[in-house]
Amino acid sequence: MDVMGDKATLFETGRFVQPSGEEATPDESRDEAADAVETGEAVEEMRLRLAAEAGDVEAVSVLGAMLLRRGDLDGAEPHLRAATAEGDRAAANNLGVLLHQRGYPDEAAGWWRVAAVAGSAAAAHALGRHCRECGDEPAAEYWLRQSAEQGHALGAYALADLLEHRGDAAAERWMRAAAERGHREAAYRLARALDLKDHEHGGELGERGSPPAGGASGAAAGGRGHDNGVPARSEAEQWYRQAAARGHRRAALHLGTILEKRGDLKEAGRWYLTSAKDGEARAACALGFLLRDAGDTENAAVWWLRAAQDGDGNAANALGALHAERGQTQTAERWYRAAMDAGDDNGAYNLALLCVEQGRTAQAEQWYRRAAYAGHREAANALAVLLLQGGDTAGAEPWFSKAAEAGSVDAAFNLGILFAGRGEEAVALRWYERAAAAGHTEAALQVGIARLRDGDEQEAERHLRCAAGGGSAEAAYRLAAVLDARRPPQPAHELGEIVHEKTECEEWYERAATQGHRRAQVRVGMLAAARGDVVEAARWYRTAAEAGSRNGAFNLGLLLAREGSEPEAAVWWTRAADAGHGRAALRLALVYARRGELAEGQRWADRAVSLGPAEVAERAARLRDALREELSA
Repeated sequence: MDVMGDKATLFETGRFVQPSGEEATPDESRDEAADAVETGEAVEEMRLRLAAEAGDVEAVSVLGAMLLRRGDLDGAEPHLRAATAEGDRAAANNLGVLLHQRGYPDEAAGWWRVAAVAGSAAAAHALGRHCRECGDEPAAEYWLRQSAEQGHALGAYALADLLEHRGDAAAERWMRAAAERGHREAAYRLARALDLKDHEHGGELGERGSPPAGGASGAAAGGRGHDNGVPARSEAEQWYRQAAARGHRRAALHLGTILEKRGDLKEAGRWYLTSAKDGEARAACALGFLLRDAGDTENAAVWWLRAAQDGDGNAANALGALHAERGQTQTAERWYRAAMDAGDDNGAYNLALLCVEQGRTAQAEQWYRRAAYAGHREAANALAVLLLQGGDTAGAEPWFSKAAEAGSVDAAFNLGILFAGRGEEAVALRWYERAAAAGHTEAALQVGIARLRDGDEQEAERHLRCAAGGGSAEAAYRLAAVLDARRPPQPAHELGEIVHEKTECEEWYERAATQGHRRAQVRVGMLAAARGDVVEAARWYRTAAEAGSRNGAFNLGLLLAREGSEPEAAVWWTRAADAGHGRAALRLALVYARRGELAEGQRWADRAVSLGPAEVAERAARLRDALREELSA
């Protein structure tokens, strides 16, 4: 409640000048400052008493307010009643405050009404609050509006709170009015309302996520941007800043989050620190993550510990992850349990991950179930995977479904795999499409393959591009193959005649090849050879061959043979033939036949017949028969 009325003021005190030649200690300075305040108040009280005895009603009112502020209710009451009887509205307001403090709210409301009718904004605010506490909302709104319209910050805030509780859109106007008049909580709540309104159109403001047994990620809301690339302060940020500057710890937390998202880490850290020192556990936790990201894990642990001891489950999870990384599994488990005790389901999930790493499958299943039953979607997915690995397909499916319906992209993809394994391709495709729409790379690949199988090349290309862009080597290879099939025939080039232009399909082949895709490596080699770039072709063929590609080994042999290195070519053909390449076996048969090693040639010819394909088998059979005749001649 408001203690001071319209005419009551606080009095400033001056400083005492130190006597020359003496130097005061800090403690002495503080004592003297306190003495100065007490002396000033005593002087002012004496002045007011003299004026009151002389019949000055304003002095009587101010004296009563001074004694009320000091807590001297018995001394204040007669002065306030006397001034009120003379029609002083400030005294009537303060008399209401005094009676409210004594435990007489109804009598207090009567005097507030007197003052409010006389035009006291402070009394109208107090009366409005009293009416609301009594459940009389129409009267509360009337008096709070009277106070707010007179420019009273507390009245504007209380009116905004009442209207917001009803869902009235006018609440923002009055919250803004209170904030503009310096009301700290109003500034914070206005910022939150603007923030939520922004995020309805552009994403949700998030707290930092809990770490999956090894880390955590930060998330926050950012401001709007200028065309020059420098982010502008949103209106919400400006109000957070105003509230934080007035000591609002939650505003400081949100301001730090916005600044961190924008990359202003130094200022973000300052606001997190301010908020954390004021006792905001979430700010201490966020400061810990900021320090961890900067490489200062020791100080990060200090702030996480402080936050965890104040009941922040996210900080407890972070401490658990930190100790798990250091191999201190018992300590990690203790912090994960502390996170659970704080109501953070990530504690059970992380504890399950820790058990999986230690091979404690039964305990892992127990903790996954606890987190999954609490609605943790990734725990539900992990539980389903665990059950599937144990052969319990029937038990896994409902957990995959629960996780997928809760938004787990991995679970949607896993359902696709589950139904594909049963031969239910249409159902599998629906889950793949759902996961692909959420950005799952492997799901997009599966949709692309399915669309290719159905002949829908345009849709196949779209999904393959998504998957390839997400880093799938197989998708890059298949996309390149689709584009390759559309290319017009290229003119032939002599070996050594290099043509530098590369098509889009070759770029995708190269992307897949650099990711270790063996068929793509062979194809890049073939395209390089077609351009006349022998060195590039040999490099890719060799890379593929050394990774186990029989086609790569065969093509490398062809390239070496054309360059006159038949002995080395034979080495690669041997590797290819041993891996089941029929053409390589036929080439070896011809090599040995030309050398006069007929028996060895016949052996490789027999191998080529068995490996095929049909035209190779036919040629190899004729060569084998000819060698047999030559040997028997």
